[in-house]
Amino acid sequence: MIALEERIQADGKILPGNVVAIDNFLNHQIDIALCRQMADEIYEAFKDKPISKILTIEASGIAMATLVARRFNAPLLFAKKTKSTNLHHDIYETNVASYTHGDSNRVFVSKKYLPSSDVVLIIDDFLAMGEATRGLINICEQAGATLAGIGVAVEKGFQPGGAYLREQGYPLKSLAIIDAIDEASGKITFRKEEEKA
Repeated sequence: MIALEERIQADGKILPGNVVAIDNFLNHQIDIALCRQMADEIYEAFKDKPISKILTIEASGIAMATLVARRFNAPLLFAKKTKSTNLHHDIYETNVASYTHGDSNRVFVSKKYLPSSDVVLIIDDFLAMGEATRGLINICEQAGATLAGIGVAVEKGFQPGGAYLREQGYPLKSLAIIDAIDEASGKITFRKEEEKA
């Protein structure tokens, strides 16, 4: 998605450890107009599938997932990182490691909101090692729900998450794939559109 790539080039910041900070428009402060365009792109990729539930993980994926859910006219469900008093014991849970934060979390989804009849589209803002996505896939498997696909705003193509998911046969739509980062110059190289499949 050219508009997203241009915005990353213009406003993204490269931090030590190959971290790309785009919190000024995607995962802290949100550019709603751009997120709408991103939701439209993901909708076009999966519109032929009978999506009944959008699934993400708190907190960074929620903004984009909300707009995707609106396009599919489907509920948005997000995995929580903390058990609250209103999250009952009848839950699916899994462990998710975070590349960006350097830690791991147990995440939880109430069983009543993810029946086996659901056809799920997973949405997230970033895909690097693929841990969050694999955690959400695991929750879908526990529920017996059908995974229709995965939509991601930004994939780090030089890290193994995307390749692993494709090798496993999961339908994956990444709107921008970063192939290389030069920390010294600040240059970001994106995968060409014809190479994304």
